[in-house]
Amino acid sequence: THISLCAGYGGIDIGLKQAIPSMRTVAFSEIEAFACANLVAKMEAGLLDIAPIWTDLKTFPWEEFRGKVDILSGGFPCQPFSAAGKRAGDEDPRHLFPYILDGIGRCRPSLVFLENVEGLVSAKLGSDCWADPIGTPVLLHVCRELERRGYTPTWGVFSASETGAPHQRKRVFILAHRNSERDGAESGAVPQAHGEVSERYNHADIEQSSEGELGYRK
Repeated sequence: THISLCAGYGGIDIGLKQAIPSMRTVAFSEIEAFACANLVAKMEAGLLDIAPIWTDLKTFPWEEFRGKVDILSGGFPCQPFSAAGKRAGDEDPRHLFPYILDGIGRCRPSLVFLENVEGLVSAKLGSDCWADPIGTPVLLHVCRELERRGYTPTWGVFSASETGAPHQRKRVFILAHRNSERDGAESGAVPQAHGEVSERYNHADIEQSSEGELGYRK
């Protein structure tokens, strides 16, 4: 089973379905009206599973899906990190990763699959309300926050041309799998966003990633 957040036109969902034909999407979240209409049209055409669409990710009923979801995917808004914008990063009101992170802790999916623009690699935290200090690369911060919630993440920068498309369209993809349930999730406890994280990710790894043609891959 699968939940699709910030679903857009359903590109990630269609790709996952092609890779895992038996997968069933049980819920979508998307705020833009035209994108919602596009998702409904794809459901009617049989390209996507028929499932409810929540228009406000911030009020998504995570507890209803706890223990029932294998994969949670999300292409959270890219505007805070896109080179085409102001790059306000975590200080941009459109930054939805904190809400997705909260949902991951409450829903506890087996796998988390996230996507964003390549600018996520070079963006830095601008506020001091996180466990990581100001200036920490946002990609490093995202990986560490997933670790703090009991997941082992890996990431890479890939381009559309690698799948045969006639354009580059580089994107960062993050895949994280849930560790053992020794964190108390089986008993209903929600892992807290603090504690030790490994040295698996560091500034040098993230900052190196912008030097290669297609980025650095863990």
